[in-house]
Amino acid sequence: MNKIALLFPGQASQYVGMGKDLYDKYDKVKDIFKQANEALGMDLAKLCFEGDIEELTKTQNTQAAILTVSYSAYNIIKELYDIKPTILAGHSLGEYTALVCSGALSFIDAVKIVYKRGQFMQEASAEGVGKMAAIGGLDSSIIEDICCEFSTDQECLVISNYNAPNQIVISGHSNAVEKACEKLKKLNAVVIPLKVSAAFHSPLMKPAASKLKNELMKYKYSELKYPVISNVTAKPYETYKDIITNLTKQLEEPVHWSDSVKYLDDNSINVALEIGPKTVLKNLMKKNKFDIKTYSTDVQMDMQLLKEEMLKETREAPSVITRCLAIAVCTKNYNYDNEEYKNGVILPYKEIEIIRDKVEKEGIEPSIEQMSKSLDLLKQIFITKKTPKSEQEQRFKQIFEETNTKDILNKDNRYVG
Repeated sequence: MNKIALLFPGQASQYVGMGKDLYDKYDKVKDIFKQANEALGMDLAKLCFEGDIEELTKTQNTQAAILTVSYSAYNIIKELYDIKPTILAGHSLGEYTALVCSGALSFIDAVKIVYKRGQFMQEASAEGVGKMAAIGGLDSSIIEDICCEFSTDQECLVISNYNAPNQIVISGHSNAVEKACEKLKKLNAVVIPLKVSAAFHSPLMKPAASKLKNELMKYKYSELKYPVISNVTAKPYETYKDIITNLTKQLEEPVHWSDSVKYLDDNSINVALEIGPKTVLKNLMKKNKFDIKTYSTDVQMDMQLLKEEMLKETREAPSVITRCLAIAVCTKNYNYDNEEYKNGVILPYKEIEIIRDKVEKEGIEPSIEQMSKSLDLLKQIFITKKTPKSEQEQRFKQIFEETNTKDILNKDNRYVG
């Protein structure tokens, strides 16, 4: 049985147009954007769909935008796929989205917090003072040593992100980052300067962390409905009371994403879904080389593959239909009106047989509609046979338990209360 992790991206996943398809298609998404607009006093939808990329990439704007797009996608995916996650995780900013989706923090409060968070982060480092760079091709221990070499009392240099064994990010004062990058290139490392305006997840964020803590203390938090992994500890929160402490530390301390993914693997997670713009976390999963199938809501083909995965997991499709046929036969009849029996038992039974034969002939898995139709026909047979309601529920429960289809076929308690 699949154990599913939901992953939420952080800053650098933004692009103009993100979330527009969902916004155009679903009223619920329009309502989420409306809530964000009112909370921030700005047109976030216009910024996401029509805005200038430089304006969207401003830290305070992009954090609120990514949170809103990701939360919108979560709400739609939850409805379409009825996913019940085992655990949630978010990369940096994404941790806020995970906490919202776990019920620990309201969406409105989170939008306000991350907008302020972006302001604090920008204010903490004057333009040009801090830099970040992604490093590939070297062991993290070597990069740690080089950070120590170029870090002084006047200039800091640290690892800010342990994203994967082959992707480490360094952060600190510009001069120290540049010197370290030159040495790393000589060691044949792949060095990619990041287009950010400050040195995130480093001691340069200390002023921002202090302001963020004061801001976080203004809000209320609730117990988590789903476990959420902290970037700081790479383990799930033990209680909602850790939220302020962990989110404050997160600004100054490194993101332990590689260890977070290892935690998922150690706990038998076999499917992960990245919910939000782009595919950064899906790509990092490949770099971490864990055998966890990862899909992205921002890739249409991925969503089709996910649907197939979920249907494969949640139903023994042919057996739902065959079990309906078997139970229809073995259920005792209390109705001796021949005409009613013909119309309410024999004809519905033949309809189920037609569905079964079609599925077997085409060699395909039956659709949810075909299985639901078979269940409805079985219910009609029960009613005609005057089967006691308690026995009806028992029979339906038997089908769902044997075929592992309750979550997908009985969502509205239509057959079993």
